[in-house]
Amino acid sequence: MGTVHAKESNMPKNINSRETNAGQNFEKDDSSAYDHEKMNLFEKRKDEPTDYHSIKARVDRIHVDGLIRTKDDIIKAQVTELFKAQNFYDVIMGAYKVKEKLQGLGCFRNVGIYIDTSQGLHATPEGFEVTFFVRELKRLTGGISTMVGNNEGSVIVQAKAPNLFGRGERLQMEYSYGSKSSTNISVSAVKPFVDNWLHKVLTGTVFNTSNRFPWSGFNQNDKGLLLDLAVNSDGAGILKHNFQYEATYREIISSKQASFRVREQCGPNLKSALRHICSIDKRDSLVFPTTGSLIQFSTEIAGLGGDIGFVKNELIMQTNWTPHECLTFQLGFQSGLLRGITNDMKINIADRFFMGGPLNLRGFDMRGCGPRHDGNSIGGDAYWAVALHLYTPLPFRPGRNGFGDLFKLHGFINGGNVSNFPLTFANNYEKNMKIFTENVRCAVGGGVAMELGNIARVELNLVMPLLFVRSDVLQEFQFGIGLQYL
Repeated sequence: MGTVHAKESNMPKNINSRETNAGQNFEKDDSSAYDHEKMNLFEKRKDEPTDYHSIKARVDRIHVDGLIRTKDDIIKAQVTELFKAQNFYDVIMGAYKVKEKLQGLGCFRNVGIYIDTSQGLHATPEGFEVTFFVRELKRLTGGISTMVGNNEGSVIVQAKAPNLFGRGERLQMEYSYGSKSSTNISVSAVKPFVDNWLHKVLTGTVFNTSNRFPWSGFNQNDKGLLLDLAVNSDGAGILKHNFQYEATYREIISSKQASFRVREQCGPNLKSALRHICSIDKRDSLVFPTTGSLIQFSTEIAGLGGDIGFVKNELIMQTNWTPHECLTFQLGFQSGLLRGITNDMKINIADRFFMGGPLNLRGFDMRGCGPRHDGNSIGGDAYWAVALHLYTPLPFRPGRNGFGDLFKLHGFINGGNVSNFPLTFANNYEKNMKIFTENVRCAVGGGVAMELGNIARVELNLVMPLLFVRSDVLQEFQFGIGLQYL
């Protein structure tokens, strides 16, 4: 196993994997002969595709050029795996993986790669040197941008102090104002912990948010603290865990037209909760995946203080398959269950499940289906929803391999239900199963979907509700924009 060391100087920092052997003599530097031998490996068959797996190669040295504030130890943790390369394919793919890791540290504005044959006294016939050219972020950055989510657009003013102590730490402040009068002010401190196999990021956030929910007849103001430990346990970003603690002082303010069921839940309350989110994401894209699946399970326990107490579980599943280049099927499923802990602690309307909307249960208005009281949606403590999509490219493929690929035609059928379980949940199996048989909502439709920045989704649909109840609020023509969708 090679020894790894960093050189402290104003020159580019070098990380050397050479093993030292007593009595080994390198006085004669025949690096040109080594270079000639390595070049023959690539020029041997010019007219045939090159099998890079068959070309023996190793990494002799790694150079990281451009480091100023960033510490050596965090860089070494990212590049060590590159020394295990055994062929030229491993060198190339390993270099790009290291580049992604370096970019993920939040220390650099850009990262470049240069691979060359080994030079100098200790060069080997199969040896290569990999150089990463990095450009660190400024000590203070900021800007104004826009964001979409929950069918709402927001303007964001942000300021960051990245890489504060040379190991990816950052302090950021953010203010956002939404098109529906929602506001958010937050200050976050982020500290990454990086080793060879586990990537952890600890984030502490103090926030003050304000949101309007006219469908339920109340406004909500939150002030609180959120601690989040994100763990990427497989190194590839497929398996992720988030362990969170949230302490929030919430003020629920009813509107003038709010029903009595809403008014009785208004007022101040204190929520203290632990939350665990686990996700396995093997999809090839977030917005328009063609293959792969997603499983996400979250558990929230409130009642570690304060006057709100419950256990809340949610499950999200999605699978995608493409039998033909122009046909992609997507099947999605979501469900949730909310139960109280003790009679002394209550469940607030702000914690219940709601359904309906252009990216949720299509064909129904925002929070347009489920339990209602005097025109206000009051939510439920259990829900399920399922959707089947069929995606195709635009007719005649305008803008193929370019702007046109951001658009898809899609047809869908979705359905689900949200309800309240009886208090004696465990002893009423037949009554509990009524959520799957009684008052089920269903709608079918189609339209155009667009990818926005590879993270958001825009939909314009014409929908026909098939199953609904009298109190539901239907919507046949819908426009939606957001990050999450059914």
